[in-house]
Amino acid sequence: MSLNNTSFLTTKELAQLLRLGERKIYDLAANGDIPCVRAVGKLLFPKDEIFAWLNDTRSGPLMKPIQNIPPIIAGSHDPLLDWALRNAGTGLAGSFDGSQDGLDRFANKDVAMCLIHIKEDDEWNTPIAKRFFQNEAVVLIEFGYRDRGIIIPKGNPLNIASLQDFKRRRIAKRQDNAASQIILNTMIKDVGLQPDILFTGQKVARSEDDLARTVKSGQAEAGFGLRAVAKTHGLDFIPLMTERLDMLIWRKFWFEPQFQKLWSFLQDVEFHEHAQITTGYNLTEMGTVLFNGTT
Repeated sequence: MSLNNTSFLTTKELAQLLRLGERKIYDLAANGDIPCVRAVGKLLFPKDEIFAWLNDTRSGPLMKPIQNIPPIIAGSHDPLLDWALRNAGTGLAGSFDGSQDGLDRFANKDVAMCLIHIKEDDEWNTPIAKRFFQNEAVVLIEFGYRDRGIIIPKGNPLNIASLQDFKRRRIAKRQDNAASQIILNTMIKDVGLQPDILFTGQKVARSEDDLARTVKSGQAEAGFGLRAVAKTHGLDFIPLMTERLDMLIWRKFWFEPQFQKLWSFLQDVEFHEHAQITTGYNLTEMGTVLFNGTT
């Protein structure tokens, strides 16, 4: 076994990959049942040989391997994760143009990870992941919950209190394939308003921050956005709902160095302190595996 240019998994990382306890990993290594090396008393597992070992022990049909998927995160724009990408030094690129756009690009294997907040059957994200990726090598992992509601200018000069007050107002608009716009359209129809009329003439805001800037500049009188961006831009906020944002990722990429570096940063005190200052997030269950494709 040559160790040149070999990357390694720790015992904890391998346990997460195999969904086994760390004690079981130690037993497999002690019995010589799994490729490993010992360095100054620490067990390390050559990643390439681990995947080869998994392939040798597999059963069922051989699936076509995933190749040449760029290390890009797409889907819903989240200001907190966007901040993490800029500060973690991972080299990962972010291209956020809405949950539906991200799902389409993810399905086409144009991106390695997709952020989504899509509600179906009264449940966030899991139903759509199961419907499209049941037989794919993907994992759906919880990022956290976010407060979403009405963003209004400081002091609420128009006395907007609910979605009914959107009538005859200039409302900030997201792109049609953004989950927040889809959710808002449904909620507006439920209170008897017509989205096509409400958003006529409005320029599209392509991110959560762009939406807040549209309200702050006076181009719109209100918007449907995140508590976090309302605070950042000095705007008032009326809460309407809490949504769950999840990370859908091709399983093989989770253990690539760039994604592991991002994940490590998301566990860091600096990130969680910034999340508390930002407000509007509940990250208690971050990292929970919500769905695992069968491949």
